[in-house]
Amino acid sequence: MTQAIPASAPQWVEALRSVGYFADLRLATAIHLAVGLGRPLLLEGDPGVGKTELAKALSQLLGRELVRLQCYDGLDHRDALYEWNHAAQMLHLRLSEQHQSAEQIERELYSDAYLIERPLLKALRAKAPGVVLLIDEVDRADEPFEAFLLEYLGEYQVSIPELGTVKADRPPISLLTSNRTRDLNDAVKRRCLFHWMEFPDRDRELAIVKSQVPQASEQLAQQVSDFVARLRSQPFTNAFSRAPGVAESVDWAKALVALNALRLDPEIVESTAGVLFKQRDDIMALQPLIDELLTPAKAA
Repeated sequence: MTQAIPASAPQWVEALRSVGYFADLRLATAIHLAVGLGRPLLLEGDPGVGKTELAKALSQLLGRELVRLQCYDGLDHRDALYEWNHAAQMLHLRLSEQHQSAEQIERELYSDAYLIERPLLKALRAKAPGVVLLIDEVDRADEPFEAFLLEYLGEYQVSIPELGTVKADRPPISLLTSNRTRDLNDAVKRRCLFHWMEFPDRDRELAIVKSQVPQASEQLAQQVSDFVARLRSQPFTNAFSRAPGVAESVDWAKALVALNALRLDPEIVESTAGVLFKQRDDIMALQPLIDELLTPAKAA
């Protein structure tokens, strides 16, 4: 069911909280402006700060379908936009060539009956109220694909040789995410509003953990939030290749609940380190720091 769009940034904060996403006022302001102005929103930040989850939360909140385009090296514009069902076209051609004119066959071959919509075209042709389009990890795609996106980002339209220009009746709510593995083209950035996403502070992360893992005790949720917040702070963060994201915090809390852990101790942290970190070197670097990282929890 389609929901009304919040009328202010504070209302966005509360509305997103109702679907389990804890945005700060800065992020809520960026969303409010992007939706109100009909502009794409480019979200950059470290992996795990909640960029992709925001698109899911918007889809749930507004009751709109989430259309996701996952970017990767070598992504071709046809993979993002459309392709033709060539096997079905060939079959139609064989059946029709004996009793139809060439012009009629061509019109039928390049009709919706044989068109396979990919994410961008699906988003543009969506009926009211439109969709939430997530162009995820756009920094993984190459520069030619960025150039292809410019028409969509600037005018919410694309050009297809066989069909002409397809323009959205209702522009999708469009989010682009980047982990900043490389700098994006300035032309892409100019067509978007921009927001840099930080890891949540300790209190906001605690709220997220409690919301996503209600089975966790108050003490355990606080210890998880304290521990991860210290991991991301100096001097500890320099010991790791990548700090754990919010998803890892939530997964860790779920794992601890599954192990019937009531509080953190060095043994349980060491045995579950693979939930927080995905690199052997990071797990090894964690071991000598565990006692120091747990100090606030011990003092509590």
